[in-house]
Amino acid sequence: MDLKYLKGRAAIVTGGASGMGRAMALAFAEHGADVAIGSLLSKSSSQKAEGELVNRPGEEELERTRKEIEAFGVKAVAVELDVCDLESVRNFYKTAVEAFGKVDILANAAGITAEHPTSGHSDALWNKVMDVNMNGVFRMTREVLPGMIERGWGRIISIASTAASVGAPYSPAYCASKAAVCGFTRAVAQEGAEALVTANTISPGWVETTFGTEWLSDVAEKQMNKKGEELIAEEKANNPQKRMIQPVEIGALAAYLCRDEAVGVTGQDITVSAGSVW
Repeated sequence: MDLKYLKGRAAIVTGGASGMGRAMALAFAEHGADVAIGSLLSKSSSQKAEGELVNRPGEEELERTRKEIEAFGVKAVAVELDVCDLESVRNFYKTAVEAFGKVDILANAAGITAEHPTSGHSDALWNKVMDVNMNGVFRMTREVLPGMIERGWGRIISIASTAASVGAPYSPAYCASKAAVCGFTRAVAQEGAEALVTANTISPGWVETTFGTEWLSDVAEKQMNKKGEELIAEEKANNPQKRMIQPVEIGALAAYLCRDEAVGVTGQDITVSAGSVW
C-alpha cells in the first residue's frame, strides 16, 4: 500500500490547530499532502456570544501544529481564521493557493456549541452557533468547490455529529446546525459528482479533545450539579466500548476518504461513536 497516496495534493483544515482538525491535518500530512491550517485564536477580538462554548487555541498551539505537519516532510501554512468573517475565509483560501498552487482537500472542523433549551434561547446565541457550524462550512466550501470541479478531483469532509440525528433538550442550536451540515453536504456531493468531487460528513460521538471534555464538564456542572470528571467517567462507562473516541480515529477516516479508491463514497454521513447513540 502506498502510504504517500496524497503526495502532490494540498489540503486546508479549519479548526486545524487542535482537536479533530489537528488530527485530520496530521493524517493528511502523514500521507503526503501539503496542509494549511486555520483556527480562531484565543487572542482574537471576534465577539463571543454569551453562553457559547468554544475552544480557542493560542498562537503557540497553532505554530506547534504547523511544525508537526512539516515534520512529515511536506509544506505547511498556519494562519488565524474566523469562519464567520468572509474576508478571513477568502484570505485563508488565497494564502493556501499561493503556497501550494491549489486546494484539493477541504476539512471543516471549526465548531462551537451552546447549552441552552429552546425556551428563552437568545437570537444572538442561536445565530452564532449556526454561523460557525453551518455557514462557516458553506463559506469554505464555496471557495474551494469551483477549482475542484475544474480540475476533476476534490475531497470535502465536514465534521458533523451524532447530534445531527439525536436530539438533546439543551442543544437545539447545535443539533440543528449539525443536521444542516449533513443536508448541505449531500447537496454538494450531487453538485460535484460528475467531476469526481466527493463530499461527506463524519459524525462522531464524544471525542476526547479539549473541546469535548470542556463541554462535558460544562454540562455536568450547570445541569447535573456534579464534577466534570464524574460525567466523563460515566460517559466512558456507558459507552459500549467503554471509552471516548480518540481524535486520531477521525484523522484516519478523513485520510481514507481522500484515497482515489474512496471516490465512490460521497454524500454519506459516517458515524464514529464506538457503538453509542449520542
